[in-house]
Amino acid sequence: MMAGMSVAEVPVVVRNDGLLDGDLIRRWLAWGFVWLLVFPTVGAIVAAKFNHPDFLGGVSWLSFGRLRPIHVNGVIWGAFSTLFIGLAHYVVPRLCGVPVAGARLGSWLLWIWNVNLAVGVVLLALGANRGWEAGEFPLVTVIVTLGVLLALTVQFLVTIARRTEPPLYVSLWYLIAAFVWTDVNLVLLLLGPSHIAGINNAAWHGLFIHYVVGLWITPAGYVIIYYFLPASLRAPLYSHKLSLIGFWSLAFFYPFVGIHHYLYAPIAEWAQTIAIVSSMMLIIPVWTVIQNFFGTVGHRWRTLGPNLPAKFLVTGSLMYLVGCFQGSIEALRVLQRPTHFTDFVVAHSHITIFGTFVVWALAGAVYVWPRVTASAPWSFALGNGAFWLITAGISAMFVVLVTQGLLQGFMLMDGAEWLDSVDAMRPWWWARTLTGLAMDVGNSLLVLTLMRGSLGARRPAMA
Repeated sequence: MMAGMSVAEVPVVVRNDGLLDGDLIRRWLAWGFVWLLVFPTVGAIVAAKFNHPDFLGGVSWLSFGRLRPIHVNGVIWGAFSTLFIGLAHYVVPRLCGVPVAGARLGSWLLWIWNVNLAVGVVLLALGANRGWEAGEFPLVTVIVTLGVLLALTVQFLVTIARRTEPPLYVSLWYLIAAFVWTDVNLVLLLLGPSHIAGINNAAWHGLFIHYVVGLWITPAGYVIIYYFLPASLRAPLYSHKLSLIGFWSLAFFYPFVGIHHYLYAPIAEWAQTIAIVSSMMLIIPVWTVIQNFFGTVGHRWRTLGPNLPAKFLVTGSLMYLVGCFQGSIEALRVLQRPTHFTDFVVAHSHITIFGTFVVWALAGAVYVWPRVTASAPWSFALGNGAFWLITAGISAMFVVLVTQGLLQGFMLMDGAEWLDSVDAMRPWWWARTLTGLAMDVGNSLLVLTLMRGSLGARRPAMA
């Protein structure tokens, strides 16, 4: 939504309710709920293996090496991306004033996406693995994923081109970027693991994995919060100019970030330095969008209590501020020495991917699901309890992982044996597992209150 709109003008997009395919949106979100229950739970099992490596160790497809990539890829492409695609089908028609183009493809793409994801998980469990972190899915799975995303890209671009609303809202800027950039990035994944040798393969992987985060998950998350924060608050966006500064600074600085994973490696020194500088410059888009979000909230902080979608969005913004500041400073050589290959880095990935972007996707789902199922959440108390479990769980996990990562890093720098440093982490890993379980329970309660509230609703109705 644009700056300068009065509060009274914000709900004007209600007139576009009839353009929405409520049934398709509902099914995308329902699949997203399924993956939200499955893949973070796999993560909790993986966390338990840190304390008991023999737990489920007698079954090859339940080993750590099989479950860990299922968890990582499942959260990215299952829990987050499936919810995002469903929310995109809600946002685009509302902002464009026309239905999504190629409506007949909708159900086919839904089933192909989710069946392909399930097949990819089975293949990972059977041992197929392309060797890149966050890119372990077998080649056939990647090809199908790219095919679906290309089809969705065409659908949304055609819809945006046909729009009746003259302004190109900021959510649409980010949606176009997310799909186009990711189509290109998946071509990198198709070629990278098998066609590039040596240190260049590592550098290529560093670019790919950060493009997944910065050029898919990040702009997709911005689509969600830039639309649903003003919508849930019934307030105008604080500044359209700030949103464009955030967009172009993200587009300019993020493509060079990925090599900061390989400092002190035999990669050209100039490439490492560019990655460090770019990582520090990412403070610009982060602080710009955070200022925009908090400015949108304005004087409404006291009204957030009963407003569950807005509360999730603002909490995710706070997590984003903390996580991205950590991400920038950990790219510095002096901080990488005690933190590289420790749980300090794992803390960063969890507070950003889950604490920010999955939480934003949950906010969008909480806003949209009642509107496409003609229902109300079964229990606000249950949903609010889910919010606090998720918030407390991810916050505590972040603190635990940062602390233990620094402890292990400084132990190794002082000359401790690797196994001694691992043994010292055992109590911290227990805490990590418990915080993960709290997040899983919160996810389950949120899905329960949404699904229970929609039981018996046969026809979607917007509001």
